[in-house]
Amino acid sequence: MSTKKEKKPDYVVFDEETQSYNGKLLPYASGVSAPKIVPPDVTTWKNTNIVAANNQFKARYENIQLQYQEMMEQFEYNNLIYSAKYSFEPITGKTYHLYRSKDESVFLSLIQPNECNFDFVGSFRLGPDKMWEQV
Repeated sequence: MSTKKEKKPDYVVFDEETQSYNGKLLPYASGVSAPKIVPPDVTTWKNTNIVAANNQFKARYENIQLQYQEMMEQFEYNNLIYSAKYSFEPITGKTYHLYRSKDESVFLSLIQPNECNFDFVGSFRLGPDKMWEQV
């Protein structure tokens, strides 16, 4: 004896495992006359947010570049001042002036730029972290 399985039409929602009709349990319409399920077009949303995200990354990148340039400038000034000639112990928080001598060597001085005619390079303050900051 052969058992022939009865094929249900496509529009009938029949669960083979439970042998029951479960069309009304589905979270979406399953009838032939049900509206077409159309996924929303998110292309515009994606493109807008891709541009926004890229702008955010670019701004962060430029900020990091600026911080790097500032750090390198501070490093170079610190390197220049610590390699300069001076015969006193600088005090934290005080401002000192860097000059270039005729032989192109640099020296640190307490003398204000308006009180002398040396080749003035810049004024610097020694911070609490022992790093020189340009004033």
